[in-house]
Amino acid sequence: MRAVRKSRRAVPEFSRIAPDVKLGKDVKIFPFVNLYGCSIGDGSRIGTFVEIQKNAKVGKRCKISSHAFICEGVTIEDGCFIGHHVVFINDRYPGAVTSSGRLQAKADWKVVETWVCRGASIGSGAVILCGVTIGEGALVGAGSVVTKDVPPYTVVAGNPAKELRKVPLRQAHSGR
Repeated sequence: MRAVRKSRRAVPEFSRIAPDVKLGKDVKIFPFVNLYGCSIGDGSRIGTFVEIQKNAKVGKRCKISSHAFICEGVTIEDGCFIGHHVVFINDRYPGAVTSSGRLQAKADWKVVETWVCRGASIGSGAVILCGVTIGEGALVGAGSVVTKDVPPYTVVAGNPAKELRKVPLRQAHSGR
């Protein structure tokens, strides 16, 4: 991967792509994105109004749909689909202030990592809590709240997300 070059052609209008972003070959970025300190693999597409924070990783040939929020500590492997308005969370106990009342700083909390394995798909509006792994080829239903690991090739949905069935064999091996 290479660091993004600051030029009019490399940065879509009204987007912010920091110099420390690592972009693979043929990455397509739509307008109004905010990328900093992250890496994005070859051939991925980043939709309008997406934010990807520092130390987040997006693999090759991924589709990140509009309005998605991918925070620090999230790794998305190759060939994944992230639907519209999917939100990842990286803090088990979020708060604005410490017990003494001062505004929290970086030292006051710890990033909890989340992993989305190869070929997984996450439906629009899903919320993915920190510390979970979404298994290879898994499918998270739209609007779901994922609070625990999702096994490979499994369909989950609901709040909290519950296992519904296995991904049909032909879809699991089609590369979606």
